[in-house]
Amino acid sequence: MNGFYYHFFISFSWVVISWNVGFYEVYRFTKASEILEKIVKQYVVFTVVNFAYIGYFLKFSEPSLMLKFVSIALGLIAFEKLFVYYFLRRFRVVYGGNYRKVVIVGEEKHTSELVHFFNDNPNYGYKLIKVFDLKTSKKLEIKECQDFVLENKIDEIYCALSDLTNIDVNNFIDFTDNNLITLKFLPDEKEVTARNLKLDYYGYIPIVSLRNIPLDITANKVIKRTFDILFSVIIIVVVLSWLIPILALFIKSESKGPIFFKQKRNGLNYHKFDCFKFRSMTLNEIADIEQVSKNDPRITKIGRFIRKTSIDELPQFFNVFLGDMSVVGPRPHMVSHTEMYAKKVDKFMVRHFIKPGITGLAQTNGFRGEVESEKDIINRVKYDIFYLENWSLLLDIKIVFLTVLNAVKGEDKAY
Repeated sequence: MNGFYYHFFISFSWVVISWNVGFYEVYRFTKASEILEKIVKQYVVFTVVNFAYIGYFLKFSEPSLMLKFVSIALGLIAFEKLFVYYFLRRFRVVYGGNYRKVVIVGEEKHTSELVHFFNDNPNYGYKLIKVFDLKTSKKLEIKECQDFVLENKIDEIYCALSDLTNIDVNNFIDFTDNNLITLKFLPDEKEVTARNLKLDYYGYIPIVSLRNIPLDITANKVIKRTFDILFSVIIIVVVLSWLIPILALFIKSESKGPIFFKQKRNGLNYHKFDCFKFRSMTLNEIADIEQVSKNDPRITKIGRFIRKTSIDELPQFFNVFLGDMSVVGPRPHMVSHTEMYAKKVDKFMVRHFIKPGITGLAQTNGFRGEVESEKDIINRVKYDIFYLENWSLLLDIKIVFLTVLNAVKGEDKAY
């Protein structure tokens, strides 16, 4: 009977755990990193639950067998899950199957990025059939769109909120609800990023929070801080312990001044802290005001090398160890620039809800270094807000990997 109870228990616990970690919530827009995160969560929790049951009820004396059983079982399930995921992506590209037909409603300036996404990424399984740009009569085009959707059996409608009134939005909601069609919205262009809404209940009263930040959860804070400490200690002991004296000789021999450059920057909750770097420029009075530009005469020879390879950023692992920064997060700006961007760029201050990082999602997507135009800082903020609303340990690891890869390959804006 013990065996029967055990099998019933692991089947029941598997369902409960998978429900809570969203193990089977994989959609065509789900990223592979998110699937791996679900697998890791399922593996860890399921293993702990198994050990707890067997240790308490069966007095199991060979934990290695249990670990082997759980690892093989979950490994096979994970393999099947990833195989189906990648097979479907390939199937959509090669054979054009397993796709959903979509239409887009809105002016070109608001929908062009989504149009390019659908056209350039057939592996996601979305087939863009038509775009209604609302250039003529909005009312007539919306009616034409709805007729077209019914005639061509369209699966999903994407509407740009910037181009619709509240009446238009309610019209689309009623139409899609009554015809079993999925309706999705592109946020207003004035918004830096889409709302990541969180619904809570105060008693029976629904309350919507406009932003859900995973790092507000204590468990996630502990996980990220543990990762930061371990990673920073490794870099400090294994790399900086011998690199500092070597670079000190080159820096000192080329120009007078300290080995390290210390600059006030804004971090978590807008608090100021001293950000450390290897000094890469000659001493100058505008270091805290003027951003480095290409072929900047202030940069020394050794400075040009360490900036190109991003070695100058390595002392920031001391900031990580001390708790002022994280390995991954929004890059901190000079105080003067932070104050300037806060006035000019909508939602710039949102990035201060979490600790700044040595590297970040924006930097791995081409928005590092000098801010040459308003587009650079707006896109940087977009990526930063996406990161803080979608943080995961696997995303941090991916960003670290891409940062190292980019440093090895070299980047145009690394100067």
